[in-house]
Amino acid sequence: MKNTVVVLAGPTAVGKTAMAIRLAEKLGTEIISADSRQCYRELSIGTAKPDETELQAVPHYFINSHSIAEEVNAAMYGQLALRYADEIFSRQPFAVVTGGTGLYIRAFLEGMDEMPPVPEALRQQLRRQYEEKGLPWLQETLREKDPAFYAQAEIHNPHRLLRALEIFEATGRSIADFRSGARQQRDFNVIKVGLQLPKELLHENIHRRVDKMMETGLVEEVRSVQVFRDHNALQTVGYAEIFDYFDGKQTLPQAIDAIKTHTRQYAKRQLTWFRRDAGMQWFDAREGDALEAAVLRSLKA
Repeated sequence: MKNTVVVLAGPTAVGKTAMAIRLAEKLGTEIISADSRQCYRELSIGTAKPDETELQAVPHYFINSHSIAEEVNAAMYGQLALRYADEIFSRQPFAVVTGGTGLYIRAFLEGMDEMPPVPEALRQQLRRQYEEKGLPWLQETLREKDPAFYAQAEIHNPHRLLRALEIFEATGRSIADFRSGARQQRDFNVIKVGLQLPKELLHENIHRRVDKMMETGLVEEVRSVQVFRDHNALQTVGYAEIFDYFDGKQTLPQAIDAIKTHTRQYAKRQLTWFRRDAGMQWFDAREGDALEAAVLRSLKA
């Protein structure tokens, strides 16, 4: 039997962690996370990291694997995940990959395109402008200059927006133009399944999760990593809003509402990304039996 990776994707708060553990236990295998923030040991509450019971149920890779003092990107992840998969395949023929960071999953399955160089002076200039004028300026500038990319971008992730703006200013072309679509070959089979829920149920899950984050100490977690606030992973939903609260830009209730709003928007963008993949089989998150049966059928085919 050829080695096979089962990719379980979907929006935040849809139930990927529990389903991935269920699949891994059924297949007698292990999980590779494809979440761009759960790798950081210092970030647990705001990233909705699997809890200790879940981590003990099935071995996980790329969870608590790095310090927030380190930079991790999609290209690095792609190489790491290939090594993780090789390690798993040395013991069993299946691996489960789960997460909501579509670019990381793509890097693992297809590789990453080479991007053109950006002069350091230009990079620093754009970062200074962002620091002075804030995220709304960055969003509006990129929306005007590269509307096609902006329509699909993680618009609350300044790192991704700055990268796209750097490429545009350096070349006069969209970052999307440098994505060749040429896929690197992998020596394993891939089964892709996606979890979804009706919008109102997903939004309920999101609101419940944010309330739980607040109850379990999100403000204290953000305060504990304040020295690293310029790190890309902390300029994202759940952290940026609390920093705004610390800076007096909004009250704590306003910050909580903003986290809920931005998380809903992020979930919508995740779904847009994954639904572009014609190879993804979609299942209602409440129908775990159907998803499990479909995966087992595909493995036997």
